Amino acid sequence: MRNVSFLNELLDGIEVEWKALGKLTLPTSNIKWRDAVRNYHYIDLTSVNIETKQITETSEVTSKNAPSRAQKLVEKDDLIFATTRPTQQRYCLIDEKYHGEVASTGYCVLRAKKTEVIPKWILYWIASTEFKIYVEENQSGSAYPAIPDGKVREFKIPIPCPDNPKKSLKIQAEIVRILDTFTSLTTELTTELTTELNARKKQYNYYRDKLLSFEEGEAEWKKLGEVCEFKNGFAFKSNLFKDIGLPIIRIANINGSFVTLADVKYFDPSDYKENTESYLVCDGDILIAMSGATTGKIGTFSGSTAAYLNQRVGKFIPKEALLNSRYLYHFLLSRTQEIYLLAGGGAQPNLSSKSLMDRLLIPIPFPNTPVKSIAEQKKIADILDKLDTLTNSISDGLPREIELRQKQYEYYRDLLLSFPKPESEEAA
Repeated sequence: MRNVSFLNELLDGIEVEWKALGKLTLPTSNIKWRDAVRNYHYIDLTSVNIETKQITETSEVTSKNAPSRAQKLVEKDDLIFATTRPTQQRYCLIDEKYHGEVASTGYCVLRAKKTEVIPKWILYWIASTEFKIYVEENQSGSAYPAIPDGKVREFKIPIPCPDNPKKSLKIQAEIVRILDTFTSLTTELTTELTTELNARKKQYNYYRDKLLSFEEGEAEWKKLGEVCEFKNGFAFKSNLFKDIGLPIIRIANINGSFVTLADVKYFDPSDYKENTESYLVCDGDILIAMSGATTGKIGTFSGSTAAYLNQRVGKFIPKEALLNSRYLYHFLLSRTQEIYLLAGGGAQPNLSSKSLMDRLLIPIPFPNTPVKSIAEQKKIADILDKLDTLTNSISDGLPREIELRQKQYEYYRDLLLSFPKPESEEAA
């Protein structure tokens, strides 16, 4: 990368001092609602988009209806970082539009001493892998993790030429300029890839709906329970979860097209009297979330490592002579809204296997000729599988390309922010 060697020359022989954010930022103040005479935009914890790092939506509050957490006054160029669930990396720079507005106490507000540090210099360090690791090591609480403001302010960042503020700011500005350019190029490319991905999704949905639509007499609509069996999950106890062992698939692991084993929990069969082997999940099994935020989402389990069904996760078991597994998968993806309504919709949907198997109808082509029916189902499934791979696969197609671009960006960003540390800190 040409800019890296340029930076090596720029930084050659200069002194670097690592300073805590608290030493580089100014005090901020809280609003006095009793003296407020106007309406304020309230920046709560959901106002900042995690992906774009932009404020996307605020509510308007007054002294009469402001929530108790609406306290922190912010100014242009302040950086706000959410200290609740901090590993989500919810942060942004305040722009002119939100100058003088009020933010939640769930944010740490960092107001740069502009004579020593550029606000975007702090921004890029908050985005760095080093800061992410620092947050993970210093947050507390399992159900509702958080990091204190004071701990955020203890995080140290490098200040080049600390005894020559003018030169220091010039160096910071040059590195920020390079990072801004690289960020812009990466964002532009990611936007193009995302646009292409959305087009592929529309293409997949179009062909899926077309291929699963039959003229009258071409297919018989059967209850799902007539051509498929269903297995409900087991009530594994959260207090018996392990750090290692056999993986448990929970509703949070069903993402809408595949099953992810991120943030997976484990168990030891010896902790249970019941035979947990009957809840085994194997490669190719189709699963569904039965409750919670992911209700109705479908996922195909993929992998050589076996896993086990937790409660509120169900597994479809097609009758081989009547129903092709991949045909079922694509059909279920086309009916997620219908399934959600079967669960009652609303804030707390809850799907029952009986309702699912009795009320959801699936088209079966050539129902009186099972061999021909399975062949037709496979033909449809093969076409949709190819489109699905390009669209939804985590390891192939555009999603993988977007992920690689983001990792490439993070690699070069961290490389540009590589500064030598004092030997005492490296040893620590």
